Amino acid sequence: MVNPLGGADKDVAAWFHAHLSHTLVTILRAFSEPGSSMWIGIVVFFGVLFFVWKRWWPSLVMLVVAVPGGMLLNEWVKLLVHRPRPFLEGTFVDWSGYSFASGHTIGATLLYGQLALFVVPAIKSRHWQRLIVLAAALLVLLVGFSRIALGAHYLTDVLAAIVFGILWLAFCLIAGKPMRRRVAAEYPLPIAQPLDGAEIAVLPVRPSEQPAQNLLG
Repeated sequence: MVNPLGGADKDVAAWFHAHLSHTLVTILRAFSEPGSSMWIGIVVFFGVLFFVWKRWWPSLVMLVVAVPGGMLLNEWVKLLVHRPRPFLEGTFVDWSGYSFASGHTIGATLLYGQLALFVVPAIKSRHWQRLIVLAAALLVLLVGFSRIALGAHYLTDVLAAIVFGILWLAFCLIAGKPMRRRVAAEYPLPIAQPLDGAEIAVLPVRPSEQPAQNLLG
C-alpha cells in the first residue's frame, strides 16, 4: 500500500523523537493514560455494572460491542497491516506490537464517543451538549497527540484510528436501532394523558418487571 502521507509521517515522528526529554515524556504519558487499556477496562467495567443494575440491556450491549469489540477489531487490523513502530531503539522507546492503527487512540475514540452518545440525547441544553462533544473530542485528540509525540505511532496511525473508531460507532448505532425499538415496544414507559378537567390518566406498566430503558432512545 502506498502511503500519501509517508513523508509527513517520518518528518513528524523524527522531530518529536529528537526533542523528547524526561519531563516531556512524563507529561505525554499522562495525556495518553485516558486511552490506555487499563483505564478503558475500568470505565467499561463500572458502565456494565451500572447498566445491569438499571437493567438497560440495549445500552449494555451497545457499550460492550462498541468499545471492547472495536478494540479487538483494531488488534486484528494491526496484525493484518503488520506496520512497525516509528522507532525501535532510543532512550524513551519501549513499545511492543505493531503501529497501525493506534490502539490508545481508537480506544479513546470508542469510549468517549460512546459515552457522549449515551449522555447527549438525555440533555436538553444545546450548550451542554456541545460541551460534552467538545470534551470527548479534546480527550481523543490529546491521546492521539501524545502517542505521536512519544514515538509510539505515526501521524497516519492516529488519524486512521480516529476514522475507524467513528465508523465503528456509527455502525453500532445503526445496527442497534432494531433492538432498541423492540425493547421500547415491549416495555413502554408511562404516558400521562390529560382528560376532561384536571384529571390525568397514567398508562400502567407491568408490575412484575422493571421497565427496560435505553440511554440512546
